[in-house]
Amino acid sequence: MIQENFIRLYEKSFRENWELPAVSDYGTPTRYTFGQVAEEVARLHLLMAACGIREGEKVALVGKDSARWCIAYMAVITYGAVLVPILQDFNANDIQHILNHSDSELLFVSDRSWEGIDEERLPRLRAAFSLSDFGCLYERDGVGARAASEGLDEKMKEAYPKGFTRDDIRYARRGNEEVAVLNYTSGTTGFSKGVMLTGNNLAGNVTYAMTLDLMYRGDEELCFLPLAHAYSCAFNLLTPMAVGAHINILGKMPTPKILLKAFADIRPNLIITVPLILEKIYKKMILPEISRPAVRMALRVPGIRNLIYKKIRDKLTAALGGRFCEVIVGGAAMNEEVTEFLHRIGFRFTIGYGMTECAPLISYDNWRAYVPGSCGQILKDIMEVRIDSPDPLREVGEIQVRGENVMQGYYKNPEATASVFTPDGWLRTGDLGTIDTAKRIYIRGRSKSMILSSNGQNIYPEEIESKLNNLPYVSESVVVERKGRLVALVYPDYDALTGGLTENDLPALMETNRKEVNKQLAYYEQLAEISLHPMEFEKTPKRSIKRFLYH
Repeated sequence: MIQENFIRLYEKSFRENWELPAVSDYGTPTRYTFGQVAEEVARLHLLMAACGIREGEKVALVGKDSARWCIAYMAVITYGAVLVPILQDFNANDIQHILNHSDSELLFVSDRSWEGIDEERLPRLRAAFSLSDFGCLYERDGVGARAASEGLDEKMKEAYPKGFTRDDIRYARRGNEEVAVLNYTSGTTGFSKGVMLTGNNLAGNVTYAMTLDLMYRGDEELCFLPLAHAYSCAFNLLTPMAVGAHINILGKMPTPKILLKAFADIRPNLIITVPLILEKIYKKMILPEISRPAVRMALRVPGIRNLIYKKIRDKLTAALGGRFCEVIVGGAAMNEEVTEFLHRIGFRFTIGYGMTECAPLISYDNWRAYVPGSCGQILKDIMEVRIDSPDPLREVGEIQVRGENVMQGYYKNPEATASVFTPDGWLRTGDLGTIDTAKRIYIRGRSKSMILSSNGQNIYPEEIESKLNNLPYVSESVVVERKGRLVALVYPDYDALTGGLTENDLPALMETNRKEVNKQLAYYEQLAEISLHPMEFEKTPKRSIKRFLYH
């Protein structure tokens, strides 16, 4: 059991960092110090108490990332209630199902998300409050939520007659063994499962991150990944809030243009991202440069090669603000070619591994120790790993883990909980891989997406897609098996059609790509066909393609 109490981390941080900036909405005047966050949290505690919320009851949160989203999150967990963060990308029916399945009594919600919700289908919900101003949007008869919301100023004066000070910060005395967050995964079929994360699971992630010397008091952080997802929440919200760093919420779609401006403005000290961001930068900014004949020739000369690599590294570093100690990549597998190139030029990045069921971290390496192809070493003294294969060093098997970060189970779903744990208590990740003698994990793919060829060979479609996605005119791809043949579905990069090329040329261009990628593949991995897909593939909130839709 982690010694640091999860809720105490924030009681201590809010007192010690009282005057420092805590969270801001980028591009707006909205800005809160830690002291102001603590005061807003106190107001929401009074509001929840007035609505009759008790420790351990569920309070849901759904809406676009914002400073008030963060304040609502901190208020719920420090009150001792169980937070149910819901991705705003879920449709209204799924949101309503989650609210009912989770037994949520209270809801903090964006006005946009509330428009699609039918409160008549939420018999347990007592009240809903707007994330724009914490005003009451709905109350069940007799709850008194609206009156409580409108009378909060008076309640604060009564509770803190001398004004709210850092000495007034006192939060729930709730043990680390208790469930703190009910995190509904994005899922792939049907309704998603509610992952029961305890204070210990969350404290395991936060206290580990605090030992890495990556984030400090007064640092600037840029949050552009959805906070309702465990990865972003742990390292873009919970860790900065614990160390006294300033979180800048992007609050917009993270297009390359918007992101690069935000990086230049904020100059973050640490960058938490997903592979897609670096892959796009590589394909649009770096690949055209190193593909020029003159540059390709120069790269063959060791001395000149090092100068070119340094120039590219410096340019990429400057584009990301120039001040970061490290770029941490997670949430999905990164393209192999991109990974190897960035490592070759000495760019400060690393790739970690985790899942919602581990809140989320399983393995990590500092960028200096990172080995291309791996996703870091298992967290020492916190997690254990094993590979379900006769030879874990060489033979691929399912990655199984246990330790401080592993969830309690799936809420009200004993069957799913039983199936995800082995009889001796290890969590089945569903990922396939190997592990080396230094306890570094190497992922080959998902067990659900692995294709078994007619001659018994294991085919990992993600590895083929990684190679295909770097070829010209390919934006993204999904490799599937159809009638015993491997077929690549490709969404073309229409912007690359220049110099007189049109959509009519795409079939011939893709046939060239098919022959090119097959040169890089084993005989049993050969693509029989590339089929053009008319639109972007549907994705989860963490930007992974929903593969099940395309089989």
